[in-house]
Amino acid sequence: MSDNQLIAGIMSGTSLDGLDVAFCRFAQSGSGITFSLEHAETVSYDSEWKEKLRGAYDLDGASLMSLHAEFGRYVGHQLNRIEEERGLSASLVASHGHTVFHRPDKGFTFQMGSGASIAATTGTDTVCDFRTTDVALGGQGAPLVPIGDRLLFGGHRFCLNLGGIANISFEQGDEVLAFDICPANMALNLLASEAGMEYDAEGKLAMDGKGNEPLLRKLGNLNMYRKTGPVSFGRESFDAEFKPLILDKTIPLNDRIRTVCDHVAERIAAVLFKAPGTTMLTTGGGAFNCYLVEAIEEQVSKHGIHVVVPDPIIVSFKEALIFALLGWLRQREEVNAFASVTGAKHNSIGGCVYLGA
Repeated sequence: MSDNQLIAGIMSGTSLDGLDVAFCRFAQSGSGITFSLEHAETVSYDSEWKEKLRGAYDLDGASLMSLHAEFGRYVGHQLNRIEEERGLSASLVASHGHTVFHRPDKGFTFQMGSGASIAATTGTDTVCDFRTTDVALGGQGAPLVPIGDRLLFGGHRFCLNLGGIANISFEQGDEVLAFDICPANMALNLLASEAGMEYDAEGKLAMDGKGNEPLLRKLGNLNMYRKTGPVSFGRESFDAEFKPLILDKTIPLNDRIRTVCDHVAERIAAVLFKAPGTTMLTTGGGAFNCYLVEAIEEQVSKHGIHVVVPDPIIVSFKEALIFALLGWLRQREEVNAFASVTGAKHNSIGGCVYLGA
């Protein structure tokens, strides 16, 4: 096991943007960890794969397990193609998979994309299934990214991810705290699809809209926000509570999109504490939405916090980078899930390992 090994971190988010693949190296440096991100790209899902992933939630058990294996092979083939085209050779794969079920309240979570299929297809050792150990220990199994926020991006007081779900992490005393805040791109991309668009590029649709106060109030009063303790959201709560409100077509589309952005900004500001002169590193696909970032900046500046959007490659591939880190930590048998974040009985080393050769 070498500190210089090349690791492929792979992430498939709930917003169905595509398969994010990041080739990374990590090294211990004193009490910290340094990293290099050597290549990253997103493999966009075609319409067939989008429908398969979107419909996985409703499959029967046998069909779901068949798709689980098929998606693992798909991930493996995409990784093989990228390595051949780019002249790369990873010695470890760390795959998050695609979340189909997330019910920590019932003791289970399921990320589709068989690690055995990935390992068999690539011939490379593969770590997957990062969340289930934490859930078995009574935790939420999410978010897991905060360990990377601490080890790789510790210079910022807050780290915000604007993915399908907006989540945040920060340190309080000696502990790292983190939680999901609200739906973000999951909602915005769904609305953009009404205009025949994959997403609201640069927030232009939102900029052309007007905030709808009744909708904003309804979103702010959802039952899903009344949970206490470590919180993580899955598609279940989005479909049951959030989605019906934003699909109200008596409200113009652009107004709904702008209102969701305003809601996200308000929810983010509501969970922060005053920290004058500090920064909030903001990544994920939503960081490219200019209106959303401006709305967040307006809200959090009231707390003395400034939004920092880093280099575009970090914005786009931070989660894939951090899952590569989680795989590296798993291989070293070091903690990669914080109980202070998830609510589990204790810190844990998560991830199933499948040998490739």
